[in-house]
Amino acid sequence: MKNKMENPPNIILINCDDLGYGDLGCYGSTINASPHVDALAAGGTRLTDFYSASLVCSASRAALMTGCYPPKVGFGRRPVLFPGENTGLSCDETTVAKIFKKAGYATQIIEKWHCGDQPEFLPTVHGFDHYFGIPFSNDMGRQVNNKGKLNERPPLPLLRDQTVIQEQPDQRGITERYTDEALQFIGANRDQPFFLYLAHMYVHVPLFVPKQFLDVSENGAYGGAVAAIDWSTGAIVDRLKQLGLFENTIIVFTSDNGSRARGEGGSNDPLRGHKAQTWEGGQRVPCIMHWPERIPADATYSGVTRNFDLLPTLAELAGVDGTTHYPIDGKSFSKNLSQNAVPVHNESFAYFSGDNLEAVRVGKWKLHFHKKDEGAVHALYDLENDVAEQENLLGQNPEAVSELSAFADQIRTELGDSLSEKEGAAIRSSGYKEDARPLTEFREDCPYMIAYYDLPDMPTMAG
Repeated sequence: MKNKMENPPNIILINCDDLGYGDLGCYGSTINASPHVDALAAGGTRLTDFYSASLVCSASRAALMTGCYPPKVGFGRRPVLFPGENTGLSCDETTVAKIFKKAGYATQIIEKWHCGDQPEFLPTVHGFDHYFGIPFSNDMGRQVNNKGKLNERPPLPLLRDQTVIQEQPDQRGITERYTDEALQFIGANRDQPFFLYLAHMYVHVPLFVPKQFLDVSENGAYGGAVAAIDWSTGAIVDRLKQLGLFENTIIVFTSDNGSRARGEGGSNDPLRGHKAQTWEGGQRVPCIMHWPERIPADATYSGVTRNFDLLPTLAELAGVDGTTHYPIDGKSFSKNLSQNAVPVHNESFAYFSGDNLEAVRVGKWKLHFHKKDEGAVHALYDLENDVAEQENLLGQNPEAVSELSAFADQIRTELGDSLSEKEGAAIRSSGYKEDARPLTEFREDCPYMIAYYDLPDMPTMAG
């Protein structure tokens, strides 16, 4: 049991949707405006080798919440959930919100949950006092002019806790609504510690953004969406400073997976690949950690870190009890966030595509086995010297191949691997609801806002 701090820090976890490694100024972008996020990086520590546990949304978010690889908590075969599915995050899992709520924190989630939309799976069951947002991706509403199943989907629901308060909300103004909700939550809880999880809808398609951000963007709707995220971050920082809370608030800024394919505005430079791939660009994402009292300013950390490491890391930083009901995969890196920290190069990561183990990393080495669109891939890359994964060193480093192969076998034993037809010994079941149904139903006589894919300035859909 951790000793409670006299003045425990507040925690704000900002998780973007599909934001790529190269989409922020502090990570090398020259076309997207992100001054407020860049200021957080300048005042904190920028992680260079931070990974999302999945290359797509639901599995990534389940990992972030539970501290586990997605297959362990039942999100291997179902990495993306859709409206009305009977699957969700089991209520038996210990989430980061449950940990902080137990420690006396006020807890709130705003926007994208995507770990199940049935009442038994919603955030208020998983440790959050309140929820305001859309429980899945912002493209999963009704799309009248699209063919096939897209024009048969139920209207997009906006929830307050477990109640649908609006259907097909105007997405051009919803980030402002989310930010206002965050500011109200911060103000209402200024006299007690709080945990706020703000899971932005941007930069997932559809990219409809307010005119003020489009007008100054050098990168179309995508750059406007990045600017909207940045504005929101600046508004939150400003409110923290006004209330005297900034110095004692841990802010984490990250993304759920890499950006989409090239040509659609996003960038994972200098990495290879994109969202839905296990090349670096699909899973290595930005992560900034800021806390003036404990985390060094203008610093970088290049050790391997994973989004499921945040649960134990934040618990340790805040001095709260991070004990979980089940074993987790996350390891705290809080002690590495100091001026004298030397990056450890024996850390590891397993790259899953659904329940297929496609690659592993140990230290600087990454070994590939398979790619969804290519089949078997046999390649070894030195990520310290070849982050773009261009020079295959497989035949030159048998010792590295042996070490990584042994680690892969360990992962297959614990978490399974469909490619090897192995069942994992440590896998737990997801939640299940027999009579699941969508939260909304389409009505012919309802005056909905127009479905966003039906607007003439709709950007190209990228999944």
